[in-house]
Amino acid sequence: MLTIRSARWLLSGVFAGLAAAMGAGAWATPQATDKADAADPQARAVRHLRFGTADRPFAADSPWNARPIGVTLGSFEIPKAKNFPTMEDGKWSTGVFVAASDDPPVTVLPLPGRKGIWDPDAEAMREQITIPRWPAGVVPASAADGHGDIVDPVDRVIHSFNVLRFIDGQWRADQYAWTRLDGRGWGEPGHYFQGARAAAVPTMGGLVRAKEIDDGDELFRHALAMSLTHTGLSADPAYIFPATSADTGARSNTGQIPQGALMMLPPDFDVSPIEDPLLRKVARTLKVYGAYVVDRNVETPFVIYVEMGANKSPMKRGWHPAFAAQLDRVRAALRQVTAVERWVDGNGRPMSMETPQNQMSLRGPWRRGGAEATAMKAAVAGAGADRPPGVFDTRRQAVVFPPGEGIAVQVNDSGRSLQPVTWAKPEAGRRYRLTVTATGDAKLQLQLLDADRRTTLFDSGELADGASKTFEWPQGQGAVRLTVRSGPGPGESSVGGALVPVEASAARRGPARSDGERSRR
Repeated sequence: MLTIRSARWLLSGVFAGLAAAMGAGAWATPQATDKADAADPQARAVRHLRFGTADRPFAADSPWNARPIGVTLGSFEIPKAKNFPTMEDGKWSTGVFVAASDDPPVTVLPLPGRKGIWDPDAEAMREQITIPRWPAGVVPASAADGHGDIVDPVDRVIHSFNVLRFIDGQWRADQYAWTRLDGRGWGEPGHYFQGARAAAVPTMGGLVRAKEIDDGDELFRHALAMSLTHTGLSADPAYIFPATSADTGARSNTGQIPQGALMMLPPDFDVSPIEDPLLRKVARTLKVYGAYVVDRNVETPFVIYVEMGANKSPMKRGWHPAFAAQLDRVRAALRQVTAVERWVDGNGRPMSMETPQNQMSLRGPWRRGGAEATAMKAAVAGAGADRPPGVFDTRRQAVVFPPGEGIAVQVNDSGRSLQPVTWAKPEAGRRYRLTVTATGDAKLQLQLLDADRRTTLFDSGELADGASKTFEWPQGQGAVRLTVRSGPGPGESSVGGALVPVEASAARRGPARSDGERSRR
């Protein structure tokens, strides 16, 4: 989460459980419920919604939609806390608002008194953010986190906000990030922050949608989203794959479960004592898909997030001791997945979590000048006058140079081009491929230096659009230098790139890997 939740939530943890009139029935395996499709057209329609849409977000092979087979569970039990566990569909959850093609654009400004809107992908404050299509009826969560996700099916983008507020006729926000509607739903080492949750995912990732609650199915066909309090969460590591970030306060955690961990109920967990239909459906889902830990809460063992406004809570009509007892029974049985034999995607096809991911970003800070830039510019015939500097555009994942005469040359040796995601640090001796994407004859150069920045260990040379360079990561690398130059003008030019491992790593990076591998500001 972006801000430590108010202590007022301490009194509300037991009042957010959800119920739905789904009717009783014994649990069936996913295979059995698939066979029941023909007899249940409503359930069949829900299950076969196209992936990458507002009602079924992310790709079929997204971790959200993937199903683990043959799991090994850890032994650490989520501790009890001041509150009972809960399923939250109120002010601490999130809404999902879907834009139409003809919805108008809206410019979002910073909150009053703030210098800008924090863009963690660019690692910069932005004066404003314009969303090209803004739907009517946006109502962000009213609690301190103020979450709200806007889905643009035209651009196929999810815009994810933290502390989104409508103040005096103007939309304002504290933080903004975006992700592809048809993508993985998780960050990658380059574009490492892709949503408002602490784990860098959009708040609709893993969300129980209101339409799913009474869809006739016996479980939700995706992993769920879960938060833990500090006594359950781990301080080190604070996060593991597929998460790319964690709360700033992670050092105060005293538990053993990192963000990004997949939590599941054991196969022999008996759901029959659970009378509440929605909790029973959640429990079945926790046996088949599990729930990813994506955030931290205050003094609640676990929270599973349900779309804001579902309004199914029996607790709103009074205390339900049996419901609370079953929530606590789920808590006592949940365990972290520590290994997975294999994975299947949302279509039931075998898949791997080993897909290479881009490790390089073109975020700043960028500076002009320097010996490298001067030499590069001098080598360009007819460079002419300086043109305006390029700026990192997070939506394009590229440095974009505005129209102008001459050539702009900029250098970034801050080290922020390789965000230090703990499970994706470059490995000496491993092979990588750098590929450049550019417009307007812009070019990019990558240099790897020793820690003293005196010796160049690798130099890609200038690479134009479509060019690539495969190399072995050098021993002793301690610094990175990126140099970009615009095209000669006069039009706009841009340059981006991807740096991906060529072969699977021998390192183990956590249970979300099919072979058993394993900052917020």
